[in-house]
Amino acid sequence: MSATTDLLSNYQHVIDALTLITGSKGIFDVRVDGEILYSKSETGRHAEPGEVLALFQDLVGPNVSIYGSED
Repeated sequence: MSATTDLLSNYQHVIDALTLITGSKGIFDVRVDGEILYSKSETGRHAEPGEVLALFQDLVGPNVSIYGSED
């Protein structure tokens, strides 16, 4: 749930929907607009704390501010 908390705490103002779907055999994939952002099956490991957030930050770019820090 850390990835969910990270994303919503920092980017709730740009996320239209966030859906958690349970899977079998420890599947953990994070998709943004249908594209895989992180996949446990591809990396062979769980995401490190803050890793999914960092990947999302890279995806949205520096022009999207963190929630609460807008000028």
